[in-house]
Amino acid sequence: MPRMRNALIACLLALCVAGPHLSAQERLPDIGSSAGTLLSPVRQEEYGQMLLAQLRHYDMVLEDPLVDEWLRATGSRLAAASDQPRQSYTFFTMRDRGVNAFATLGGYIGLNVGLVLTAHTEDEVAAVLAHEVAHVTQNHVLRGVERAQRDSVPMLLAMLGAIAVAASTDSNSSGDAAMAAIAGAQGWAIQRQIDYTRSNESEADRLGIRTLARAGYNVDGMATMFERMQALSRTNQGGERERLPDYLRTHPVTTTRISEARQRAEQIARESGTIVGTTSTPEGGSRSEQIVAAPGPRPIGTGFGNPLLPLNLRLPAGAGASTGGDPVVFGWTRERMRVLSANTAASAIREYEAMARSAPLRDDQRYGLALARMRNSEYAAAATAFAELLQAYPEDLWLDVSLAEAQTRSGRAEAGDARFEDLIRRYPNNRAVALTYTGLLTERNTAEAGRRAQELLRPLLRSASDDPIFQRTFARVSEIAGDPVRAGEAHAEAAFLSGRAEQALVQLNTLRRRDDLDYYARARIDARIATITPMVLELRRQGMRDEDLRRR
Repeated sequence: MPRMRNALIACLLALCVAGPHLSAQERLPDIGSSAGTLLSPVRQEEYGQMLLAQLRHYDMVLEDPLVDEWLRATGSRLAAASDQPRQSYTFFTMRDRGVNAFATLGGYIGLNVGLVLTAHTEDEVAAVLAHEVAHVTQNHVLRGVERAQRDSVPMLLAMLGAIAVAASTDSNSSGDAAMAAIAGAQGWAIQRQIDYTRSNESEADRLGIRTLARAGYNVDGMATMFERMQALSRTNQGGERERLPDYLRTHPVTTTRISEARQRAEQIARESGTIVGTTSTPEGGSRSEQIVAAPGPRPIGTGFGNPLLPLNLRLPAGAGASTGGDPVVFGWTRERMRVLSANTAASAIREYEAMARSAPLRDDQRYGLALARMRNSEYAAAATAFAELLQAYPEDLWLDVSLAEAQTRSGRAEAGDARFEDLIRRYPNNRAVALTYTGLLTERNTAEAGRRAQELLRPLLRSASDDPIFQRTFARVSEIAGDPVRAGEAHAEAAFLSGRAEQALVQLNTLRRRDDLDYYARARIDARIATITPMVLELRRQGMRDEDLRRR
C-alpha cells in the first residue's frame, strides 16, 4: 500500500491546491465569473470537510492539541486580517516532511510539517499561510473547479472511492484497477494545474503580504521563506520522506518571485513608516525586524491597515506595531512537530543526537529531545529536562503540560495531578491542558477518574465539536464514568470526523434505538442523523462504502 498511499497524497494535493505558475502580472479577479454559482458555500464546506476526514482516515494529518492550538491561533490572526474576515477557515497539519502547503474548498488550508521545520521564524510560516488564505479569498480554487469543466469534485471523490475499495481487499486485480483509476486522476489533476492562470500566484503573493502586514507579522518573512524553499529545491537533500516529486511543489519559487516579495515588503515598510533592521538568530543566521521609525499617529485602514476599521481612525505611534509571532512558542511548536512526525520516538532521539554533534542544542531542541524521550518511555529523564527548562521559562504552558505528563508517567502521579490542577486553574477550558490531563485520567480506568475527566471536557463540547481527538477522549471518559449514551454519541462523532461517515450513521441509528434516551439525547442524535445522512448518500453515489461495514 505505500505506492497507493503516495499516489493518494499526490492526487489530493493536485486536486485541491491553487495553480503553480508565477508571473509579474497582477490583476483584479473577474467579478463576472460564475464560479460562485458552481458550488454554494455550504457545499464547499461539505467537500472540504469530506476531504479532511479522508486525510485523517489514512493517518496523513498530524493531530496534537498544542500544535493545533498554535496553528489555529496563527491562522485566525491572518484570517481576521484578510480581505474576507467573515470567511470560515479550517487549518490543519499534514504529517509529511515535504515543504508544501495548500488550500482547498471551504477555506480548508493544509500545512506540511516540513514547511515549519524549514522555517526559522513564525513570520515565515505565516507568510505561506497568508498566501494560501489569499487563494481562498480570491476564489482561486473554486475558479479552478469551473475551469476544469465542473468535474474536479466528482473526480476527487471517485479517486477516494478507488482507494477505499482497494483497501478493503487483498485482490491483485482490484488493486491494479484502483491504481489505474488513481493514475487517471493524477494525469487529469496535473493537467488542471498547468491550466491555472499565472496571475493567481502573483495575486496570492500580493494580497498575502498585505494580509501579513495587517496581522502584525514581519512582511520580510515572505521573501526569506521563498529563499529557504529555493535553496532546498536546489540541493534536494534528504530521503524520500523529506522531499516530494516536482509536480507536487505547487508553488515553485523563482528569483523573480523573491525579488517581487522584497519589493512589496519595502513598499509596505515605506508606507507604514517602518525600517527593517537585522539581528542574529540562535540558528546562527539573521532575522529582519520591523521598527516604527516615524513618530506621531499613523493611519490604519489605508493601504495595509485593518479593512474593518474606519479609514480616518488613527492610533498613537507604536500602537499595533508589527510584533510578529512569539519566537519561544514557535520553537516549541517546530520541535514538537519534528518529534510527532518522526517514524518512531527512537528515530527522533537519533535526529537530536546528530544535531548535538554539530552544535550544542538550543532550548527548543532540548525540549524536542525531552519530548522524544518521554514518547520513548524514558519518563524520568524527560521530567528532569522539562523541569530544567521550566526554570529558564517559568510558567510556560508547553513546558508545564509536558512536565506534568512526564511526572505522572514516571510514577509521581500526585505531583503530576497537582501540577495539572494548577494548570486548570490558570488556563480554564484550555483544550490542550484538559485533553492531556483527561488522557492520563482515563488510563486509571476508575469511575472517579472518569467523572473528573468528564467535568473537565464538558465545557469544551461545543468548541471542540470538530476535533476527533477530543471526541475519542470524551467517548472513553464517558464509558468509564458510566454514561453510555454520551459515549456512543462521541464515538459516532469521532468516526465521522475520521472519514467514517457511514460507520457513524450506523452507530447513531443503533444508539437511537435505546429505550433509556431522554428527550435531549434523542434530539441531539436525530439532528446528527439528519446532517450525516446526505453525506453518506453522496459518498455511496460516488461508489464509496466503508470497508469495515462491507466485510460484515
